[in-house]
This record gives sequence, structure tokens and C-alpha cells, in this order.
Amino acid sequence: MRYQWRLLQLFLRSHHRIPNHSQHLQVLPSSSSLLPRFAPNSTFPLNPTLRLFSSEPVLAHTESDYNLVADIFSKHRDFDDVKNLLDSNRVSINHDVALAFLSKLDANADVARRFFHWVSENHPERLSSKCYNSMLRVLGTNGFIDEFWELVGVMKKKGYGVSKDVKERVLECFEKGGMDGDVMKLKGLFDNSSEKNCSVVCRIVRHNVWGDDAERQIRDLNVGFTGEMVKSVLENLSSEPTKALIFFRWLEESGIFKHDGYTYNAMARVLGREDSIDRFWKLVGDMRSAGFEMEVETFVKVLGRFCKRRMTKDAVELYEFAMAGANKPSPQCGTFLLRKVVAAKQLDMDLFMRVVKAFTGSGNVLTDSMVDAILKSLTSVGRIGEWNKVLKEMEDCGFVASGNIQSKIAFRLSAAGNKEQAHEFVNRIEASGSNPDHKTWESLVEGHCVAGNLDKAFDSFKEMVEKEGVASAGYTFDLLVNSYCQMNRAVDACKILSKLMSEKELKPWHSTYKMLITKLLVQGGFADALNILGLMRAHGFPPYTDPFIEHLSKCGSGDDAVLFLKAMTSKRFPSTSVFLQMFEAFFKHGRHDEAQNFLSKCPRYIRNHADVLNLFCSMNSKEATSAGMLAA
Repeated sequence: MRYQWRLLQLFLRSHHRIPNHSQHLQVLPSSSSLLPRFAPNSTFPLNPTLRLFSSEPVLAHTESDYNLVADIFSKHRDFDDVKNLLDSNRVSINHDVALAFLSKLDANADVARRFFHWVSENHPERLSSKCYNSMLRVLGTNGFIDEFWELVGVMKKKGYGVSKDVKERVLECFEKGGMDGDVMKLKGLFDNSSEKNCSVVCRIVRHNVWGDDAERQIRDLNVGFTGEMVKSVLENLSSEPTKALIFFRWLEESGIFKHDGYTYNAMARVLGREDSIDRFWKLVGDMRSAGFEMEVETFVKVLGRFCKRRMTKDAVELYEFAMAGANKPSPQCGTFLLRKVVAAKQLDMDLFMRVVKAFTGSGNVLTDSMVDAILKSLTSVGRIGEWNKVLKEMEDCGFVASGNIQSKIAFRLSAAGNKEQAHEFVNRIEASGSNPDHKTWESLVEGHCVAGNLDKAFDSFKEMVEKEGVASAGYTFDLLVNSYCQMNRAVDACKILSKLMSEKELKPWHSTYKMLITKLLVQGGFADALNILGLMRAHGFPPYTDPFIEHLSKCGSGDDAVLFLKAMTSKRFPSTSVFLQMFEAFFKHGRHDEAQNFLSKCPRYIRNHADVLNLFCSMNSKEATSAGMLAA
């Protein structure tokens, strides 16, 4: 048994190489459409085959191993599912296994795509140029044309070329399929010496420690470097910015190539990242000293990267650098950066003001839409309390808010419950020499109402009336009264109305009277409702009787009914029809005794009126009939 075990070990050693982990290949972008993602929650039955009587993982190399791996990747699975299935079956995938597996999948493209995607996402170091070419062959010979060209692009960035064998096999498929455009494109890939040279240069730089040998290899290529080629090399080396910079500096120091603004900008785009920030600033300084300007494309790309990585200080310095040059960023870039500054982990007003000053110092004007966007960003991170601080700094730099933005700010501050902040804003408008317009006051009151700060809303309304008068206060007062009523404070609203009418000659809207009367009756303010009815009549509005009649018929007394009838008219009593409505309402709710009581308090001409007598006789007859039926 021991002899057999040793033979088995020797067999494994002779058939498998130790995987080479020294190669570091770039992971394919996770957003790439090259290969499909795996569906979650998938399961797969474990292979019951006994594996060498060992707990150590084995290398998938036999036909059964191939079938197992093919089975695992035959369905969409997520990372954990695949890993668990490989681990539970003790299968290890190294470079040789990946290459061998891909070489067998010409007729099973979907499995190959899932396998390649999984390895490239999770173990990119196990994929070599040969692996990429094998995958390229699978895609090209199975009609996945878009993915074929996308993978070619990825390979170019890694410094990998398309092998002659793959080219010939795929070219044959393209020609048979009548894909003339792709045929020309694939042939051009090999005819383009510039692309080939770029690929070779990238491979030399990427896979060698920089020194005399690497320099000699590049010189021996006898490449005629152009700005476009240098840019391509730098872009392809973007994942290794240090090597890219060494190559960039060596080109000019060696006298092979003289850099211009085009290549400087390409290098700046490579270095504009967190782990190369010092080199980036040194490079852009050298670029400007050499008389070259930062391109807008470079600025936008690097600024976006800085903001994404929350490098706020560097983003501000980059903006200042660009604004001091000839290619000034657009106003939209200034707004974008200011929003990022105020939404940073900590609000740094120094950085904020540096951006504002760089913006306005170049002749730009702070606009309402710009300020609105900044305030929204502050709100999104819970900093509405910092609005005034930010606004004041912008006002010091020339911002003048229009009436529209003033009203928006007043409403948002007061509606958010920032009472002091809201009034500080309004007071600052007045201190600047311009009075808040009517809409701003209206929005301030409405915001306090929304927040439930009714006393503050009333104070703001009084201040508004003091400064603007009552001529156009109807809508705002209606908002105020409605809010009091909604908070079950109709009686307080009644007192406010009476006071303002007597002191300021306020004339509420008809709808305001009607709403207040209705709410007073519901909230137990019958006497106050009668008072409002009188004020309403004094302002020339028709009496609002329906809620009174409804209220009295359910819970009022005869005496209350008399008070109501007297309050609704300037005469001693209203018309007979109103009395009849009141009697009918009492009868409708079964309050016959109260109807009789009310009748006894009515003037004689009502008690003797034919319609009234007929109504009572009719109701008495119905009562008698009902009593007889019950007795029977």
C-alpha cells in the first residue's frame, strides 16, 4: 500500500507544475459586459468521487476533473457557490488547469465565458497571455463578436498580443460568416506596426525591473515614438503609474522623444490618483513650467477621481490650478465641486471659500441655481443648520438672491424647524438694504406652519403685516388660520382674527371665515363661532348657516338656536324659512322636545305661522300613529 501511495505522488508531481504567482495581471472591470454574471442561490450536487484519500486540494487535470469543472460552470452561479463547490470537491485551479480547461471549450462557449469571468474576477494572476488567447479563440469562433473585440482591447492594455494561430482560426470564421468589416479589422490588427510596437513596449516595461536591460530592449526596437504612441503606452500602463512615470521621464532624458502638452496630459491622467498624488503635483507643475496647459479632459477625469476617493483638498487645489490656466473649467464644474465640498465628511469652510473665490475671481457670477444645488447637497447630509454660514460667505463674494430663491430658502429653513436660522436669513436680507418681498414672508409663515411652530408663524405674520400692511395678507392669514384649526386651536385663531381686525383692519377671505366657523363648532367654540358670524356679516359676506343648523340640531338647545338666529342678521330675526329649517333639523334628529322648546321662545308671528303649525301638526300625527302601532 505504501508503495502504491508513493507511485501516486510521483505521478502527480510529473503531471503538474507549481503555479507561477509572480505574474500580476489586471482584473477585468466588474462592469464589463464581456462575460455574464452568476445568478445567486444556485446549488450543485457534490461529486461523490473519492479524491486520492487526502484532504488537500488536487489540480483539475483528468477527464473527470474536466467534467466536474464544466458541470460547475454550466449554470449561472455566484462566487460563493463556485468556491464552495470547488473546495468541497477539493479541486484547485492554477494557470495550467485554466489553460487546459479553456483549450477544450471551443464548442461550449457559455461554460468558457463563465469560467474565464470567474477566474479573472477572483484569481487574475492565474491567467496568462495564452489563457487570454484561448478565450479569444472561443469567443471568435462562436460568434461572440462584441465580446471578442472587447477582450482584444483588454489584452492590448495588458501588453498582450493576439497569437497567429488564434488570428488564423478566427479569421476563417469571420470570412465564412461574411463579416467583411471584422475581417479587415482583424487583419489591420497585425498590419498596424504602431499598435504592435506599443504592445511590445508595454510588455517590456511591465515585465522588467527598470534598468539598462529594459532601456536597451526599447532602443533595439528602433521605434519612432510619436505623441499618439506615447499616449497609448502610458494609458496601457495606467495600472502601474510608477513604471509609466519612469518610462515617461526616460524618453525625454534619453533624447528619444520631446514631450509636449499632449503627452504631459496623458501622464497627468495616469498619475492623478491617491497613491501617486505627490508625483502628480510635481508633474503638473513641470508641465506648466514647460509652457503647457492642462486639458479640460484631464481636469474633468482627475477631478472626478479625486471626488470619488474623497480627496477634497486635492480636488480644490486642482480646481485652483485649472482656473489659473488658459483652459478654465466650466461653471458646472465649479458647482459640482462646491457640492462635493459641502457634502464632505466635515464641512471645511476654508476649502469652500477657496473654490468660490477661484470661481468668482475668473469673472463668473454666483447664480440662484448654483446656490440651490449647494443647499440641497447640505441638506442631503443633514447640514441644513449650516445654510446661513454658507449663504453669508457667498453673499460676501457677490451673490444676490432673487425673490424666488429667497422664498425657497425661507420656507425650507422654517419648515425644517430651524426657527432662528430662518429669521436670521430674513434679518440678513433686511440688513443688506433690501426688504424681503411678500412671497418670502408668505413662505416663512407657511414653513413655520408646516413645522407646527404656530406661535412663531403668528409672530412672523405680525411682522409681515407691520412691514407690508394687510392689503395682500389674505392668503397668508388663511394658511395661518387653517394651521391653528388643524392643531385643534380654532379658539386661538378666533382671538387672533378678532384682534387683527380691530387693530389692523384685516379683512379675511370668505373661505377663511367659513373654515373657522366650521372648526369652532367642532371644537366647542359655539359662542366664538357666533362672534365670527357677526364679523363675517359686517364684512358684507352672506351668513354661513349650514354648520350652525347641523350643530344645533344635534346638540344645541332652544336658547342656542335663538342666539344663532339673532346673530345671523342685522334685523331682529331672520326670515321665516330659516325658522322652518331649524325646526325641521330638530325633527330630523328626533329632538321633538327641543323643537317644542325652541317654538316656545320664538316670536308670536312665527308660532302662529301656517307653515310652522302645519309642520308641528304633521309631526304630532306621525308620533301618534307610531305610538298606536307600538301599543297594538
